[in-house]
Amino acid sequence: MNTTLYSRLQIILALQGGGALGAYHIGAYQALAEAGYHPDWVTGISIGAINAAIIAGNAPDRRVEQLEGFWRAISRPDEWGANLQGFARQVFNRLSVGQAVLLGQPRFFTPRLVAPNLAPPGTPAATSYYDTTPLVETLRRYADFELINHGPVRLSLGATKVTTGELVFFDSRRQRLGPEHVLASGSLPPGFPATRIDGELYWDGGCVANTPLQAVLSEPLAGPALIIAIDLWNPYGPEPETIDEVLWRQRQIQFASRTIHDVQMVAQMLNMRWLLGYLRERLPQAERGNVPRGMPVEPVKGSVDLVHIVYQPRPDETPQSAADFSRPSIAARRDAGYADMRRVLEQAPWQVMETAPRVGARVHLVEGEVLTSYVPDL
Repeated sequence: MNTTLYSRLQIILALQGGGALGAYHIGAYQALAEAGYHPDWVTGISIGAINAAIIAGNAPDRRVEQLEGFWRAISRPDEWGANLQGFARQVFNRLSVGQAVLLGQPRFFTPRLVAPNLAPPGTPAATSYYDTTPLVETLRRYADFELINHGPVRLSLGATKVTTGELVFFDSRRQRLGPEHVLASGSLPPGFPATRIDGELYWDGGCVANTPLQAVLSEPLAGPALIIAIDLWNPYGPEPETIDEVLWRQRQIQFASRTIHDVQMVAQMLNMRWLLGYLRERLPQAERGNVPRGMPVEPVKGSVDLVHIVYQPRPDETPQSAADFSRPSIAARRDAGYADMRRVLEQAPWQVMETAPRVGARVHLVEGEVLTSYVPDL
């Protein structure tokens, strides 16, 4: 690692939603931590919000341990399934999904005893199939909210305001965060109830955008930055040939539909701000005050590298994999995240920052072993 360059980098980690696929984040973060890349800012949506809260809510030497502890706590002791392969493993995965649907997940969510249409209107029981109350104590066990609110790592959690459809970000630099803000980010309807905060109801941020990159546009970046977006749904894939492949592809497209757009939009906005700042610095001093108020002018403090990593599903994944919390599946996704991030760290495309032409933001798209770097057009 170029330690001189690294010491000047602001590290921002963006974690996408995707239910049980979020175990991929564990291995990816572990590889980052082992390489000394400790985030200054973590943003998350849905399961990404949960993992982000655990990262921000623990000291660096405890984060991987606490992530592992959380995922072990919300899963059942079914490690024996790791010995299965091929069709047998896929059947095992499907049974795990069925178990989650019928019984919920321990210390995460439980099925309601009364059907929503039989519950009093306006109550959580009338608007959801599962109760997420157990998750509150689980979050308190694995994330220190005092550290989140007063510690060095900034935390931003995306949620959807139910009455307006607006994507909002709860931010530890602007308000005090608690477990309810994490729940709001993961309140995916109709399975989970909306979460009320300060009088407003919120659903899962993935209802609007599943990748929490927009949070980084809230204010100018402090300097050269490395933004690592870890996505769980691949927008690209082969033509499906079976009904299972159709259902799996449909879910990938649905939950990744805005991902590429969001990545390019964020990079383009950063480039525009950088360009405006670059031009402003070249204006005569007397003219600088004529820049319209509110124009997003980014001071020229260095380039931004946006690394976009996408999870590549295994052959035994099923269309309902987001609900497959089996420990063998969790372990396999974690291993995939670790291997993919290690491969990215070995290539380290952001290391060329000092020698490349000056630009605001570059994008590095990582899909398995393929790395594509480009500067988005304005």
